[in-house]
Amino acid sequence: MEYLPNIAFAIALIVGIGFFVRNVKKLSRNIKLGKDVDVSDNKPQRWKNMAKIALGQTKMVVRPIAGLLHIIVYVGFIIINIEVLEIILDGLLGTHRIFAPLGSIYNFLIGAFEVLALMVIVAVVVFWIRRNIIRIQRFIKPEMKGWPKKDGNLILYIELVLMALFLTMNAADFQLQQLGAEHYAKAGAFPVSQFIAPLLQGLSESSLIMVERTAWWIHILGILAFLNYLYYSKHLHILLAFPNTYYGKIRPQGQFNNLASVTKEVKLMMDPSADPFAAPTEDDSAEPEKFGASDVTDLNWVQLLNAYTCTECGRCTSECPANQTGKKLSPRKIMMDTRDRLEEVGKIIDANKGEFVPDGKQLLGDYISHEELWACTTCNACVEACPVSIDPLSIIVEMRRYLVMEQSAAPTELNNMMSNIENNGAPWPYNQMDRLNWVNE
Repeated sequence: MEYLPNIAFAIALIVGIGFFVRNVKKLSRNIKLGKDVDVSDNKPQRWKNMAKIALGQTKMVVRPIAGLLHIIVYVGFIIINIEVLEIILDGLLGTHRIFAPLGSIYNFLIGAFEVLALMVIVAVVVFWIRRNIIRIQRFIKPEMKGWPKKDGNLILYIELVLMALFLTMNAADFQLQQLGAEHYAKAGAFPVSQFIAPLLQGLSESSLIMVERTAWWIHILGILAFLNYLYYSKHLHILLAFPNTYYGKIRPQGQFNNLASVTKEVKLMMDPSADPFAAPTEDDSAEPEKFGASDVTDLNWVQLLNAYTCTECGRCTSECPANQTGKKLSPRKIMMDTRDRLEEVGKIIDANKGEFVPDGKQLLGDYISHEELWACTTCNACVEACPVSIDPLSIIVEMRRYLVMEQSAAPTELNNMMSNIENNGAPWPYNQMDRLNWVNE
């Protein structure tokens, strides 16, 4: 019976981490459904971007209030996890405050954790007010109804409860230390929880131990549950922001990629020595790839990583000129739809033992409409605004490329322009011989 709590804790830890590993494998599998793309270039710049954007939060503070609050929650989340390491060791070894021998260093750390926990609580409350009372415009867009709104609030509630449990645990521990309870040696500084401790005065030693142990268990089980909740939540960016900023776009924002097959054809046209009637090589005889993208498997894996990294903060949509003028386009919705479709494809693969069975649906049309795609002005405002280097524009361009090159489904004005360029060498419907006729008018 003495080791029963340790065994129970070990089982909970194994189960929690096991589910997390399973979810990470599923996440990795889904991302790898995308086409391969070479992002091995310019590694120093990529490391620099990751350090500045993901670690340094440089793009968050462009909006000072939200940026500062996010940094508080971010730092609190990272630093307080040091305390989680102590909880894990205590749970496995049956000890209590195993790092207490560090003395003054330990006292400083516990005190710092408590101050951060209080700051996180304040930040979370402000975030909740901004979402639900002030109702900032970017949080009440159509795509944020239903689960996205519930998810955003649920995360705030979880963070609030976890911080409250941490402070309650310390308050009970502080009282037990004052009583000289066995195994509760005096260790740690409690600048915040000491003000909660008076609420526990009058409780017996056994009741205080019950409060401390209950808060301890719910706190660590809550962290394990939250770890597994990440896969189903927008908070997945906690894990993916670092790789996403590393693999983010580093070429000039206005530079678009060229299709290799089209580039090859143009080079053949420009090469006077090329034989247009030459027999195709072995590679050329293969079935040609689709131009652009109509479903998630037509996108590359970095774009799918972008979709999973989306924080649903709405900065991209709030900066989008098309959205501001009442158009249907929302870059945030593009990323959310891509992720939702990718999840749907993943579930089909799981249900069919690793094989995708066509379900008659695709990203284009069933999730993202033509109207949304053609509303985009390709201004890159969404890319510039994203705090974690997500590129919604690349997905929009790939899907428009499919519409134009596979379905000839561009708007009439654009089709007319391209026909004129093909036939007349200019966007206007005039023969080249007649271009200067206006001079005589």
